[in-house]
Formats: sequence, structure tokens, C-alpha cells
Amino acid sequence: MSDDRDADRDARGRAADGDGQASGTAQEHVPEHDAAGKPQPGHLVASGPPPEHDAAGKLLPGHVVAREPLPEHGVAGEPQPGHVVAGEPVPGQVVVIAKEPVPGRVKTRLTPPFTPREAATLATAALADTLGAVAGVPVRRRVLVLRGGTGPWLPPGFAVLPQRGNGLDERLAAAFDDAYRARPLPVVLIGMDTPQVTSPLLACAVAALATCDAVFGPAADGGFWLLGLRRPDPALLLGVPMSRPTTGAAQLRRLRAAGLSVGMLPTLRDVDTVDDAVAVAAEAPSSRFAAVLATLNTGAAR
Repeated sequence: MSDDRDADRDARGRAADGDGQASGTAQEHVPEHDAAGKPQPGHLVASGPPPEHDAAGKLLPGHVVAREPLPEHGVAGEPQPGHVVAGEPVPGQVVVIAKEPVPGRVKTRLTPPFTPREAATLATAALADTLGAVAGVPVRRRVLVLRGGTGPWLPPGFAVLPQRGNGLDERLAAAFDDAYRARPLPVVLIGMDTPQVTSPLLACAVAALATCDAVFGPAADGGFWLLGLRRPDPALLLGVPMSRPTTGAAQLRRLRAAGLSVGMLPTLRDVDTVDDAVAVAAEAPSSRFAAVLATLNTGAAR
């Protein structure tokens, strides 16, 4: 999540992703184990993923929730902790903190090459994509904490609260506090700068708060794009230096210094620069954001 450089920007990020694939020719089968049951030298033995929880059942720090399909219900028929069950609202809320996309007040680092109006159009698309992803999460409550007024980009089903506070740390702390006071449910908070975010990823973040105290989505440049807290406390945010390459590390230290268990989410890239915009549009080619960017690029080419 981020503000513009001229308006107390938040920490920004660039997604770090990659995969690899290996192939080879078929060879004669070699037994995996000898007569004593031990693995043969040089033979790879399949092993399961490392444990996600400790002996007390808590999510291990730095671990992403539920990579393998798990039973949805326990012996007593209750939903398993950390599991999203289709059709059942998760006991939590997702908060989007945003600014009204007014030309000259949003995405100022995109001008140039775009005009202030074009940058605001991109910001509107990013906000609409973000709110659309939140609308698809089966949670008890969805909240928009807004600086400015609403527009046609706001889907139904959102409570709207005004931003309060001066610095970004104050405004984030107030957003958590206001949402939790209105409805004492775990809070997942994101900004308006990650239009590539998906409903399943946000649902995973909310579900993680059933088994850990906090959930954290890092940004590759050192910031963060998501923060979730089971029991919000302003002290967890106030005084954390924002809009710096060390913001994410400082925020994570604050959480762990408070004794909280923290679940980690994948790194995402915020849209702050033109390079960010191009990369994010490529990650989410079917998004409104990608469509608007393609239109603007086509117009510029003419």
C-alpha cells in the first residue's frame, strides 16, 4: 500500500516471482531402499513439506497457510482453523485504505509520461480491481477507509469510513482501530495499489488469522502491501517509519517484538512508477487496470 511521494507515500514493492523446470531421459529403475530399508546412495526420496504448525498447534512464523488441501471440518463438524469453506463467511473483515482518485492527487509519479487525468484513470481502475477482489472474499464485513468521496467504482456491500490521522502510520493505526471498534473481528488491511490481488489470496490472509496473531504481505522493495491483525492495537503501527526501503522490516520487527506469531504471504508489487504499471498489468492481463493501461499506451503510440 502506498501514497504518492508528495502525499506521505507508504512503502512500495515490486513482486519477486519465478519458477523452474527440469527434464531428462528415462533410465532403468533403481530400488529406493536396500534390504535394511535405508535409502540407496544418490537416490532422492520423496518427503512431505515441513510442518506448518508447532506442537501447540500454532502456525509457525514465516509460514504460509495451507499449501495442501486439508479436510474442511473436524470430527465435531466444525470448520478447521485456517480453512475457507465455500458459502460460509469467514469471521473476519477486509479493509481497503484509499484516496479518491482525483487528478493531480493520486499516482503523481506516473506523470509524466501520463497526464494527471490519465494517472487518475489508472488509479480508478486499480481501486476498482482491488475492491472487486475484496467483494469476492467470503467475510463478515468489508470496509473502505477513504480520504475523499465515493464514486461509481464502489461496489455494493462496503461500509465506508473516513480516514483520520496525519502521518501514514497514524492513518493505518486509525483504520484498524475504527474497523475493529465498529465490529470486533480480525482485520486484514490492504491499499489500492495492487490491482493484481485475488480473492483467494485475500481469503487465505483472513483465514490465517484463525491460527496466528498477524499476517504480513511483503513488498519486494522493502515495504508491505498487506497487514492483518487478529486483535488490532495502535501501538503495533504508531512510530513505524513509513515510505522507506526498511519499512517492511521495521513493521515485521514491531509485530514480533510484541510476541505475535506472523504468517507470511507472497510478495506483490505496488503500482507507483510506469515500470510498475507495465509489470503489474502483465501479471493481471484480464484486470481493469491492464485494459486501461493498454488503451492509454495505444493512444500515446498514435
